[in-house]
Amino acid sequence: MEESNGEVEVERKEKTKHKGKHDKPKPWDDPSIDHWKVDKFDPSWNEGGMLEVSSFSTLFPQYREKYLQEAWPTVRGALKEFGVKSELNLVEGCMTVSTTRKTRDPYIIMKARDLIKLLSRSVPAPQAIKILNDEMQCDIIKIGSLVRNKERFVKRRQHLVGPNSSTLKALEILTGCYILVQGNTVAAMGSFKGLKQVRRVVEDCIQNKMHPVYHIKTLMMKRELASDPALENENWDRFLPKFKKKNVKQKKVKSKEKKPYTPFPPPQPPSKVDLQLESGEYFLSDQKKFAKKWQQKLEKQAEKTAENKRKREAAFVPPMEPMVQDPSKSADDKNDVAAMAMSLKKKAKEFGKQKSLENVNPETYIAASGEAPSKKKRKHSKSLIQ
Repeated sequence: MEESNGEVEVERKEKTKHKGKHDKPKPWDDPSIDHWKVDKFDPSWNEGGMLEVSSFSTLFPQYREKYLQEAWPTVRGALKEFGVKSELNLVEGCMTVSTTRKTRDPYIIMKARDLIKLLSRSVPAPQAIKILNDEMQCDIIKIGSLVRNKERFVKRRQHLVGPNSSTLKALEILTGCYILVQGNTVAAMGSFKGLKQVRRVVEDCIQNKMHPVYHIKTLMMKRELASDPALENENWDRFLPKFKKKNVKQKKVKSKEKKPYTPFPPPQPPSKVDLQLESGEYFLSDQKKFAKKWQQKLEKQAEKTAENKRKREAAFVPPMEPMVQDPSKSADDKNDVAAMAMSLKKKAKEFGKQKSLENVNPETYIAASGEAPSKKKRKHSKSLIQ
């Protein structure tokens, strides 16, 4: 009884585990099975062949006519192995592929359609024939309509190619895809993952969102992270570089103030005659009108002359000197002035003493010594008599 109860509990758990009606374990839900692996087609899977004829055709430019004519035997031989019929019409300028009774693989006609598309896009025939393999896919990216200006388009397309095709070679190595830039399209051949990366790089370059060099740096970083098994199940965003545009200057748009909505139209502006009627000028005579205009003209001339005179005189007005006094400087200046005053006083006293010594008053001498000059005269007179 206990074993039966345990089995019932296990069954209940299994029933409650699956929510959907058809959610049951499938035979292909096995971790050992690689769901992304593409098995090679075996003709025994479709022994009866195709019931209906499917065909595709595409046009090619005139400059490809000579090359396609030379390479067509190789293309025809490659398609004949898969039971696909091919036709090159030089008169109409088109290529056609169609299925036959010998065709076994139902998807090979889609591969043949991609083959003639690549041939018309200037891909060499040996490279285009590789699209017939199951592992190889192709993507034709139209870039002509992404940019309106022709000069910008040519410049950005050159950014994608790079100097001496270095940028294109780096993208081919990192994505594992063959890339050909021709005219208004970019033809790429490779795996689904690589084609997705190529499309993103091409569109970002032509739309000027990001330069291909930054994408190459990111792809190189992802390749290094993929080689580390410890980071296999982690988010790589913290390791990847983040690039921002710096050279784009966005103009600030001045937002106009919205006026309140009114259902009535704006009032009609007054005409010249209405303004003259309001001011009374309409009723004036021609002589008075002329006199009024002449008076206004004289007033304007007077204002203009006054303004010109003011401008001329402004050149002769001396500029105002800045009056900035520091407290330390003012104290020093006061001390210097006091010292100068003392020195001047001393010099004045010394000069006064010298003057008093040098200046001899003759009146004092005459009043004090009245006899002295007479003696001298007498002596002089005696000498003359003798």
